[in-house]
Amino acid sequence: MNFGNRVEELRKQKGWSQNELAKRAEISREMIIGRYERDESTPSINIAKRLADILEVSLDYLAGGTEQTVDKATLNRLNDINNLTPADKNLVYAFLDSFITKAKIQSVLR
Repeated sequence: MNFGNRVEELRKQKGWSQNELAKRAEISREMIIGRYERDESTPSINIAKRLADILEVSLDYLAGGTEQTVDKATLNRLNDINNLTPADKNLVYAFLDSFITKAKIQSVLR
């Protein structure tokens, strides 16, 4: 999926019109969003970053570098975890590992 497809898909998931996204991104004309979505135009890195932030995905995802999206809330939590002491990180990882294992087991048993 390319940049334009991803912008369009994410915009529609949020229930926004092209005009709404243009306003949120502080882009002067909503038809610019249409040109991005049709891959007729490529935004500057600053505009692309702004769109990624507004659409709550990474710039890498929006640019097609990854297939998996991680929402901004998760990214913020990961950054917070990264700032913990090594001992605290290990506690968080142990909790997450046990929770994920439990969820996987429950999904198999269903």
